[in-house]
Amino acid sequence: MKIEEHLKLLFESWSGEKVNTFSPLPASASARKYFRITGSGKTAIGVYNADVRENRAFVYLTKHFLKKKLNVPKVYSADLKSHIYLLEDLGNETIYSYLDKNRCGENFSSSTVDLYKNVIETLPQFQIHGTKGLDYSKCYPRAKFDKQSMMWDLNYFKYYFLKLAKISFDEQKLEDDFNALVEFLLQADCNYFMYRDFNSRNVMLFNGEPFFIDYQGGRKGALQYDIASFLLDSKANIPLQLREEFLEHYISSIKKIKEVNKKEFLKYYYGYVLIRLLQMFGAYGYRGYFEGKSHFLKSIPYAVKNLEWLLQNHPPKIKMPELLNSLNQIIHSTELKNFDADDFSTGKLTVRINSFSYREKIPIDLSGNGGGFVFDCRAIHNPGRYDEYKSLTGKDKPVADFLNSQPETQKFLQNVFSLVDESVEKYLSRGFTDLMVNFGCTGGQHRSVYCAERLGEHLVHREDLTVVVSHTNLKKGGLSD
Repeated sequence: MKIEEHLKLLFESWSGEKVNTFSPLPASASARKYFRITGSGKTAIGVYNADVRENRAFVYLTKHFLKKKLNVPKVYSADLKSHIYLLEDLGNETIYSYLDKNRCGENFSSSTVDLYKNVIETLPQFQIHGTKGLDYSKCYPRAKFDKQSMMWDLNYFKYYFLKLAKISFDEQKLEDDFNALVEFLLQADCNYFMYRDFNSRNVMLFNGEPFFIDYQGGRKGALQYDIASFLLDSKANIPLQLREEFLEHYISSIKKIKEVNKKEFLKYYYGYVLIRLLQMFGAYGYRGYFEGKSHFLKSIPYAVKNLEWLLQNHPPKIKMPELLNSLNQIIHSTELKNFDADDFSTGKLTVRINSFSYREKIPIDLSGNGGGFVFDCRAIHNPGRYDEYKSLTGKDKPVADFLNSQPETQKFLQNVFSLVDESVEKYLSRGFTDLMVNFGCTGGQHRSVYCAERLGEHLVHREDLTVVVSHTNLKKGGLSD
């Protein structure tokens, strides 16, 4: 039986009503699928998640928080064997959507400031009151934000951001620095509920009150992590002065519940800011570079800005030379700092042409539209096999002359031009803004570069197009294909 049919049966069993509408909700970063289901009088959010343990953790934590009278959605019904459950429908407005709607340029409106302070006052209720009686063995994937959890995040950052963003580092020295950072962070008081992914998209506005969602990854940890996550939320882009004001408000809110040494709190706070930022970079790299979801890449400049602020104003108190070397490469990277979604909107159809090496990853469509072409140039005779061409590239005249002389090359390009021209006309007629064309060969030096250049020349004279040609793996005088 399909997921949709399972959820409809669960809804009808819970509500006693026939399903009138069944609508998928926008996809999130996770693999969970959400649907809004309505009957004649009742509504619910249907959830499908193949991860059984994560579902059990969410249902357990929800019941626990409801007993504490905290604002979380009710679980109406669950069939965990089928990986589905029904949640209270809290509407569509998140703190982020409210912020986006009421923002005045870079500034927060007074109503937004008040709302943020309300949320910040509530956070310690989860962290301090919520930890009482909580069975952390039911948390997923770990009971604590311990050394192993932290190393997972740091290696996530290493493999899915540093390596994919071409940041150089010494792996052993970086591992040593990771261990030093973890040892420092674990000296903090780590006996509270840690929400884990506390950000403006995980707080809903329902009947004028904030309600909290997506805490299924929660576990025992330090107070500092969640407030760091909330204040460093990249897309929210909280102004620095307000960020400090909100941090003070959070510390004051804690003091109403328990004693806290502000100096001791801040000693570890900026370390947790750092590890949260590194986790965010890892997530943006994985979702953006690896999975090709460009909207995650669009968050990178905000995270770079936050990292630059941290290193300039609150540098780490422990020695981590290799990590700092990598972080400085990030904040001085023009590409990472200046990536701008507006670059992908020129008012005309933009054709982005790339050459690449099949030893590397196929270039990502940063426009977020997907589609386009990938042409395999390895069917063309390879000039890289000959000594006189090995140190040259497809942009050099001797290589171009060699490829021009091959009948198979001209036949290949004629087919490419025909396909691309047809798509260009269709894209223009439908008002599309982006078309991506990739040419791949073994090393990304000769055949793919040549073909990308020829297509660029074929299209560049059209006034209704913007043509951008890039060579992803071109190394003049280096790798041969």
